[in-house]
Amino acid sequence: MSGAAVPHLVFVAGLSGSGKSTAMAALEDLGFYCVDNLPAQLVSQFINLCASSNPPVERIALAVDAREERFLRSFPAVAADIKASGRRVEVLFLDCADEVIGKRYRETRRVHPLSPEGSVAQGVARERALLADAAALADQIIDTTSLNVHDLKASVTAHILGDRRPTVISLISFGFRYGTPQAVELLFDMRFLPNPYFEEELRDLTGREKVVSDHVLESARGREFLGRLKEFIAYMLPLYDDEGKAYVTIGIGCTGGRHRSVAITEAIAAWLGEMGREVGVVHRDVERA
Repeated sequence: MSGAAVPHLVFVAGLSGSGKSTAMAALEDLGFYCVDNLPAQLVSQFINLCASSNPPVERIALAVDAREERFLRSFPAVAADIKASGRRVEVLFLDCADEVIGKRYRETRRVHPLSPEGSVAQGVARERALLADAAALADQIIDTTSLNVHDLKASVTAHILGDRRPTVISLISFGFRYGTPQAVELLFDMRFLPNPYFEEELRDLTGREKVVSDHVLESARGREFLGRLKEFIAYMLPLYDDEGKAYVTIGIGCTGGRHRSVAITEAIAAWLGEMGREVGVVHRDVERA
């Protein structure tokens, strides 16, 4: 392994209906490369391939399914071999009360994969027996009996990171002239602010340039609005954090998407960066004529 990246490998095992898909989605949000039901004999080869790729894949999540009985039989040996190679390996096991699993299957009108012709209870009993070794190897067991989707994602995130991951903010400036962005949680209209377009010396510039930014932000309306917008965002973000929301997109628009929306977006991005927040910025229409 000299010179190669050392992956963080998480095996996700658990009862059908306990939330494995949700757990894998949470890991994907955390940057893990997620694969379902990889045959046991290919696991080591797959991990070596990930480590030697360019760039290396350093975070890997593999779902373990009771339907793959051959994998389950060899799972303890596979996990031990990978740990012995010096890689970081964790086993995350999802458990749930039998009656709750039965309720979930009734609500979705699905049959249990290990009891397609029988009862859900029979399938759960057989699955528990098959998963006994995986459960015994678990570094973390999460009981999902009383958890909703958001709670489970938060629990997985807390286990992997040691705490809740703060919501990642995406800021997008745009021009209403070209339509509003499709997927935004919060949207703000800047068309009430002083418009640099009507200043000849500013018209061909953008809100990323200080002279334009000052024109927008140093006006009485600009100063007051920016302060109030910061207060509102500062209020909302902890609520998104507590909800376990991975990403939130904030749209900031003006008429053409070149001046006012860009200036406000840049100011908010800088402020969020100072707070230590992870933030991305897209100026969708800034290059339009």
